Amino acid sequence: MDQALIPAVFLRGGSSKGVFFRAKDLPSDRARQDAIFLSVLGSPDPHGRQLDGMGGGTSSLSKAAIIGPPTHPDADVDCTFARVAVDRPSVDWSRNCGNLSSAVGPFAVDEGLVRASDGDALVRIHQVNTKGIIHARFLVRGRRAATEGDFAMAGVSGTGARIRLDFLSPGGGATGSLLPTGNATDVLEHDGRPYRATMIDSANACVFLDAAELGLTGMESPDAIEARPAIMALLDALRRVAAVRMGLCATPEAAPLAIPKVAFVAAPAEYRALDGRIIAAGTHEVAVRTISMERAHRAVPLTGGMALGVACRIEGSLPHALAAAPRDDELRVVNPSGILSVGAQVRRAGAGWVADSAVVFRSARRLMQGSVAVPVRLL
Repeated sequence: MDQALIPAVFLRGGSSKGVFFRAKDLPSDRARQDAIFLSVLGSPDPHGRQLDGMGGGTSSLSKAAIIGPPTHPDADVDCTFARVAVDRPSVDWSRNCGNLSSAVGPFAVDEGLVRASDGDALVRIHQVNTKGIIHARFLVRGRRAATEGDFAMAGVSGTGARIRLDFLSPGGGATGSLLPTGNATDVLEHDGRPYRATMIDSANACVFLDAAELGLTGMESPDAIEARPAIMALLDALRRVAAVRMGLCATPEAAPLAIPKVAFVAAPAEYRALDGRIIAAGTHEVAVRTISMERAHRAVPLTGGMALGVACRIEGSLPHALAAAPRDDELRVVNPSGILSVGAQVRRAGAGWVADSAVVFRSARRLMQGSVAVPVRLL
């Protein structure tokens, strides 16, 4: 026999897909796990298609997760994510996947790792990559996670059962402070011109600008933004100034490429999404366009959406001033691909603010279960 079979489940979580394993079914050695995941996903593939594996040829479809007993007193399960490169023999264990996090709670219930009665369930997840705690709340029917529902998610066809994810204590991960400058709104300067900005570190370090001050509507498509090199240069320049103000680097030239992310926000308005749908102004509370890794993002990064959700709850911030009043605990963020539902639990603490949790709403579905085949030599 050349191949061995390992129990696994293929799941969609949010707008990502990945192969989930129980910790007991894998070797504990990280190097062996790397080799197994590369084989399972079909990497490296110089053609970029991962035809010889379960991957889909893009980063959002080339992921694996290990779920096991908790090693944290406040958790029900441990979750470790692996991001598998498509074209290189590389596995990244450094970060969490916000989208696939939505599938962890349902997986734990369906696999019997967590007992849940019918009705609303809570699964507390210890996110091993980031050492954070995530609370997943979702509906259980017949002692299994519900998948049918009326929750629609941008980028995913159809509807499903809504899953609420609370990322506890998300502030200060990169800078040590929710508001690194101590202010809800600051002024950044470039070429002698001032621009109001909210610099926040919640789930990710981000700087939010007013679209109108940039000469934009906030409803532009990614292609339209990138077709204006002067705007792209201005956004990057302000991002680098913000990086210094946030304490991420000493000079603008030394600013990291990935953080802070820069985005511009606007009040609700009608616009046409990338799939051609007309999104009415009354369907959302705030609009955002995000620049990530020097490209205009086609949606909004999940961590950027969570940061915006927190910022909209902070009085005096630029997003708070521009956004319409949210309904209940949900803030609907419109982006080029559609609407992302986010929320936050934010409170005053003395003269400052504390984010107790950042909240996103996703859906998830079990697509296939059984076993994946890997070369025997890897075990």
